[in-house]
Amino acid sequence: MHTRHTDSIPYRTKDGSLIRELLHPAVHGGPSRMSLAEATVPRGGRTFPHRHRHSEEIYHVLRGTGTMQLDGRTFAVAAGDTVRILPGLIHALCCDANEELVVLCCCTPPYSHDDTDLHGED
Repeated sequence: MHTRHTDSIPYRTKDGSLIRELLHPAVHGGPSRMSLAEATVPRGGRTFPHRHRHSEEIYHVLRGTGTMQLDGRTFAVAAGDTVRILPGLIHALCCDANEELVVLCCCTPPYSHDDTDLHGED
């Protein structure tokens, strides 16, 4: 299967990030056990703390710098960094730089609003 980045219409996810689905079975058809999306967090922006009940995620930072909150820990992330997020772990991203934070997000099973639970500030 081949998809084109420019054909994907961005939308706002439950966590507040702007997502462009690069490969998702609900958008591009066909059975799949994973999805790949590009998430953008604007300068000074952040995602809401959230967890996924069933999906495991891998974040790979393409551009920008920020702070990752993961399971009670906070650490810096920058272009080239990769983070594995197990199901059930509360996580959030904060863009604390002068440019937007752009992250590739791989989810298995594929991303779903129904699998996402928002959490209050820690």
